[in-house]
Amino acid sequence: MSVGTSSAPGAERAARPPAPRPGDLAELGIDPDQLPDGLVVADEHGRVICFNAAAVRITAVPAERALGRPLETALPLEDLEGRRWWQLTDPYGGLAIRVRQPERNLLLPGGREVLVSARYVRAAPTGPVRRVVVTLRDTEARRRTERSHAELIATVAHELRSPLTSVKGFTATLLAKWERFTDDQKRLMLETVDADADRVTRLIAELLDISRIDSGRLEVRRQPVDIGAAVGRHIQAHVAAGQQADRFLLRVQRPLPALWADPDKIDQVLGNLLENAVRHGEGTVTIDITPSASPREREDAGTSVTVSDEGPGIPEESMNRVFTRFWRGSKRGGTGLGLYIVKGIVEAHGGTITVGRAPGGGAEFRFTLPVAAPAYLT
Repeated sequence: MSVGTSSAPGAERAARPPAPRPGDLAELGIDPDQLPDGLVVADEHGRVICFNAAAVRITAVPAERALGRPLETALPLEDLEGRRWWQLTDPYGGLAIRVRQPERNLLLPGGREVLVSARYVRAAPTGPVRRVVVTLRDTEARRRTERSHAELIATVAHELRSPLTSVKGFTATLLAKWERFTDDQKRLMLETVDADADRVTRLIAELLDISRIDSGRLEVRRQPVDIGAAVGRHIQAHVAAGQQADRFLLRVQRPLPALWADPDKIDQVLGNLLENAVRHGEGTVTIDITPSASPREREDAGTSVTVSDEGPGIPEESMNRVFTRFWRGSKRGGTGLGLYIVKGIVEAHGGTITVGRAPGGGAEFRFTLPVAAPAYLT
């Protein structure tokens, strides 16, 4: 179906731009009904000649009712102030140099909001409009993004309020009444301030990680990593913090292929998974490290790490939400951003991560990393 100029031999050919541009989707092997966005095309007389499947879905207008009708009738749009958009923009009688309308929020009959942009196709730069090409997009995806951002702001504000209130309270008290407190009391207050400052620092680090993950700017600085030793350090830290040593079982299947990864970010992944298993799981926390197939194509070697516990596990209906923002499971606490960041870090390494039910009934997280050296060493 034509969505561009249909030239006649002769004068129109001379008016074309020097570089030819395909004007027919069929010539490009593209079916308009396969496009993800709504596509509405009107000819030089303002009659609709294309109304694809996505446009039908978005507008709830059958294609047979739209085709052949005037554009303003088939696609009645209003701006947010209730003014008819086609009368405002006047694509066929407006400015002769106008070639497009930028994307904006408009309303369909019934008040449904859609994102609309338009392109005016002319045979010559200031010639008459030969086609009006309109694209439609549902606003639901944008609204989900906006809700996610709003939730992130609300969560951050809530998480920051508590430690900052504590820091402000203790420092103000110490400044006002320093001489009245014993050294032990001063030490307790300062230790609390120090812990709360660490909490704020961790939250800010999480926010920076989320920003880099969402924008695709998370940098991975690959170095040789002994994954078994890294897990061992995390176990020792938990034991030093009061956990029983026999609560952890580390099993390493050797020989392991040489792993190149960002040691700081892998520590972040391991720390989050082990902390979740200790805090939310029960019984023995088992960590299995095994060689495996690489998640990357054309690579044979990979390393898998599985962290499992013997607790109640994750409900089946929640499995698909574990790695989303703000998921906290049945026990409240924390920002709910940790596993989202873990997934982003693993995928930045070219790896994969999954969640399931452990043999002992608890949660089982398994991530697999490719082990190939950085490109500059190959």
